[in-house]
Amino acid sequence: MGNGRILVVEDNRDNMTLISDVLGSLNYEVISAKDGEEAVKSAKAEKPDLILMDLSLPRMDGWTATRHLKADPEVLHIPVIALTAHAMIGDRERALAAGCDDYLSKPINIRELAAKLRQLLG
Repeated sequence: MGNGRILVVEDNRDNMTLISDVLGSLNYEVISAKDGEEAVKSAKAEKPDLILMDLSLPRMDGWTATRHLKADPEVLHIPVIALTAHAMIGDRERALAAGCDDYLSKPINIRELAAKLRQLLG
């Protein structure tokens, strides 16, 4: 099983492939979802160790999906790292206010991602 299971929520296929390859190289099992609704369902069904949540998603955005997850006693303990290309002033605070446990801007810095995963997963 490796280092754990990570749900990657990302609607861009190229970004999903890149993130999945990086996580695989770090010995994590990847579960994927392409929008917020799928993310909420997958988190409840799969109980991953951590969620990497893109914030700009179709159907249900990452902010809303995170609020749903953090309101559900079954999955609220799962750490959520927000991923966004929209690294605007206040976005980090907004992500944390929505319930995200941490925040990474795109393009993803692999060393920074690995460090955050170690920090949140032990």
